[in-house]
Amino acid sequence: MIDKKLMLLPGIKKVLLVLTGLALLQAVAIVGQACFLSIAIVDLWDGNQLLNQLSWIVLFFVCYSIRHIVNFFREELLDDFAAKKIVELREQLLAKIFRLGPAIVQSSGTGNITTMALEGIDQVENYLHLILAKTTTLMVVPWVVLCAVFYFDWKSASFLLGIFPVIIIFMIVLGYAAQAKADRQYSSYQMLANHFVDSLRGIDTLKYFGLSRRYANSIFKTSEKFRKATLNTLKIAILSTFALDFFTTLSIAVVAVFLGLRLIDGHMVLYPALTILILSPEYFLPIRDFSSDYHDTLNGKNALNAINKILEISERKVQSVHIGEWNENSNLKVENLSFSYKKAEAALKNITLNVYGYKKVGIIGLSGSGKSTLINILSGFLSPDEAIVNFDGNKTTSFAQKEWQKQVTYIPQNPYIFKGTLRANLVFYRPDSTDVQIKRAVEVVGLNELVQELPEGLETEIGEGARALSGGQAQRIALARAFLDKQRKILLFDEPTAHLDIETEVELKERMLPLMENHLVFFATHRLHWMKEMDLIIVMDKGSIVESGTLDELRQNNGAFVKLTQSLRRI
Repeated sequence: MIDKKLMLLPGIKKVLLVLTGLALLQAVAIVGQACFLSIAIVDLWDGNQLLNQLSWIVLFFVCYSIRHIVNFFREELLDDFAAKKIVELREQLLAKIFRLGPAIVQSSGTGNITTMALEGIDQVENYLHLILAKTTTLMVVPWVVLCAVFYFDWKSASFLLGIFPVIIIFMIVLGYAAQAKADRQYSSYQMLANHFVDSLRGIDTLKYFGLSRRYANSIFKTSEKFRKATLNTLKIAILSTFALDFFTTLSIAVVAVFLGLRLIDGHMVLYPALTILILSPEYFLPIRDFSSDYHDTLNGKNALNAINKILEISERKVQSVHIGEWNENSNLKVENLSFSYKKAEAALKNITLNVYGYKKVGIIGLSGSGKSTLINILSGFLSPDEAIVNFDGNKTTSFAQKEWQKQVTYIPQNPYIFKGTLRANLVFYRPDSTDVQIKRAVEVVGLNELVQELPEGLETEIGEGARALSGGQAQRIALARAFLDKQRKILLFDEPTAHLDIETEVELKERMLPLMENHLVFFATHRLHWMKEMDLIIVMDKGSIVESGTLDELRQNNGAFVKLTQSLRRI
């Protein structure tokens, strides 16, 4: 049950060594308390006074105290170790997700990634705590107890030694069955998490089109699958616990019967027989404890495997280059850029760009032409399969450069509004913004009306579970973030007005255009009226740039752009 990858955790060997020492001390205390208790009982049976047994009773309580003090220190050690490792694991997971970008969230599912980073990490913490404690105890205590029993009576020790592998084999058989059930349960859990989050995200759209009831039934069916998978796993877990308790109890009973018969026949005296009888349950206790927490360790192991799958995703090594602050003399040149999603057909093919200084670059095309993929490449969220990216003469193969990304403001179709105050959302890029600067940003992007109608103004809670916002209001907040950050000179827009009505879009357009001045802007859209504002227009089709130039040049060419405008107008 111990995942081999646990042995790679820093400091785990030292912890295992300490746990083994504590288990050995605990085993000695268990044998000691059994021996001292047996001596006291036998002496009382022989007619000695209780006062004469005080020394044995005191020794019994000393051993009893040592046993439970060891438990206390073991729990403290494991709590501290597991908590530290989980903090490190969560940091590694989040750092990996941020490096991989939206692609990993899209492939694994938002719900799955969220539950993995929250509940999954907690399950791993529980797994670390349980598996290390139970395994070291199982490795040490039964064998020390068996040695003590062997000292008193080799026949009883031989029986206990012989029955132990039978129980282990039985546990392995049931363990494989439980593992298969647990795997199916975890897969159902991942599916339910993704399905639930996706349905919540699209609840407005589903409600609008009258599909909310259908999706509610779909979530119900998925949750039923998860419930049944959980119950099937619990059945195996309960069955294994019951069977183990039955076999261990039966084994102890067999030992007791044979000891009793030998006592009656006079082949054994009371003291060793009583000591063996007290030690027999202790011999089976570690494996019974292990079995009782088996299901919890399975959940934690599955969660750890899922996390490790993400941590082990290979990342293309990107050469870091120096990228100065973008200005009117800066140059970006891209050659032979290609990208594909796993084994699918290439999403981008032989993309070539060459832009200078502050310029508004419009990227236009039908849905599926590669506009959003190109924006994700430019933002560094995705790394191209091959490319030559030249920043003022400094060549590399990807936009995943910290010095580049620190200069980028990304505004997608649906800007994310964090749960917090309106002020906190506005100053996302610039937490040090002053009240005067915030007020100016609110005026520029047209948020005055919203601020006035909110009960607590800028301090009103918005976001998940709080004050809901319209699509236009969310876009204005994204624009205010860009306005407040004067240092970021690169703006990436990915269909920012795709889900807005035309009146809201026209109003937002008036607010957005001034923000684009003195910036390098990449504006992906299929709305034609934006092209009048662009200095350079790139026309995309099936992942390729089929035409580029100014608006007047493209109209004169009477090529792909003209055909695209005719197609879009018919739509």
